[in-house]
Amino acid sequence: MPAETITIPSPDGDFSAYRATPESGQGAVIVVLQEIFGVNQVMRDICDDLAGQGFVAICPDLFWRIEPNIDITDQSEEEWKKAFDLFAKFDVELGLKDIALVVDHARRDNAGNGKVGAIGYCLGGLLAYLTACRTDADASVGYYGVNIPNFMNENNNITGQLMLHVAGKDQFVDSEAQKAMHDGLDGNSHVVLHDYPGQDHAFARQGGAHFDAEAADLANTRTRAFLQTHLG
Repeated sequence: MPAETITIPSPDGDFSAYRATPESGQGAVIVVLQEIFGVNQVMRDICDDLAGQGFVAICPDLFWRIEPNIDITDQSEEEWKKAFDLFAKFDVELGLKDIALVVDHARRDNAGNGKVGAIGYCLGGLLAYLTACRTDADASVGYYGVNIPNFMNENNNITGQLMLHVAGKDQFVDSEAQKAMHDGLDGNSHVVLHDYPGQDHAFARQGGAHFDAEAADLANTRTRAFLQTHLG
C-alpha cells in the first residue's frame, strides 16, 4: 500500500506520522496509537494492514516531545528499558492534545471520507479509550489498555463507539482493574468489552512473547467488523 511520512503541525512544534493509504485512494481515516516502542515496524505493519482493508491509517509519533522518531522493538532488555523510560516520561494530557490535532487533521485528509476512528495498543489502548472520551472520533478500539480505571470518570463523555479488548491474565492490568473497567463501562451503550481469559498483555503483537494467534485473530476479526460497521 502507498505509504509516506507526513508532518502534523502543533502550537508546540511539528511532529511526524506514518500514513498508509488504500489502493482505492479513499476511505475512512484511522489514527493508530503506538505502544511504548514508538512508531516501529509493528505499528507500520498495522497501518499497512488497515490500508489493505480500505482505510487510510495515520500513526503519529507521540513520543516526539521526549525524543522524536523512536523506533525500537520488544526483542532486547535494553530496548525494554528504553521503552519503560519513555512510558514513565510520557505526559498523557499532552499526548491527548496531540491526538486531538491528528483527529482534526484526519477529518480534513484529502483521501478521507469524513469519518475518523482510532485504534491503540498497550499505552495506545489507554489513549484509544481517552480518544473516545475527549474527541469526536466516530469509533475507537483499545487493545489491553493500561491504567484505564484511573480515567473511568470520563466514560460518560463518550459520544462515538468504543471497543476494548481485555487480556484476562494481563500482567499490567490486574483482576481488580479489569473489574473496575467492567463496572464502569458495561452499562454504557457506546461501549463493548471483550474478555480473553487466559491471555497476557500484548497477545495480539506478532512476534511478541505472549502472542497468541487464535486470540489475536478473534480480536482482530471483531475489530474489523466494528470498524466497518461504524466507519465503512
